Amino acid sequence: MTEKKEKVVVLGASPKEERYSNQAVLLLAKYGHQVIPVNPAFDNIGGLPTAHKLSDINDTIDTITLYVNEKVSASQKDDILALKPKRVIFNPGAENSSLRDSLKENGIITEEACTLVMLKTGQF
Repeated sequence: MTEKKEKVVVLGASPKEERYSNQAVLLLAKYGHQVIPVNPAFDNIGGLPTAHKLSDINDTIDTITLYVNEKVSASQKDDILALKPKRVIFNPGAENSSLRDSLKENGIITEEACTLVMLKTGQF
């Protein structure tokens, strides 16, 4: 059986190899997912072209995985809702109950989990 590969946005992607968001970009790509890193300051992360902001993305998105703090994710709420992802993952340190509630109200699945652990354990 073939696994379904997703189009995944990594909000808060970092070019620094020690950052979990960078590791997520690389591991998602390694597992065959189409990855869109989002960072306003870089054009390329992990060898992938970077969107500078969520509103630059015109694709249908399966998952957005968050690596930003609550203040930043709150400021991105409208753009996240506009993308209409099927799911949003709040990685450790990125929890935002207000955003989570808004997403759920709009029919978007939310998970508070670690993308890296989900990938490595077959839960992604």
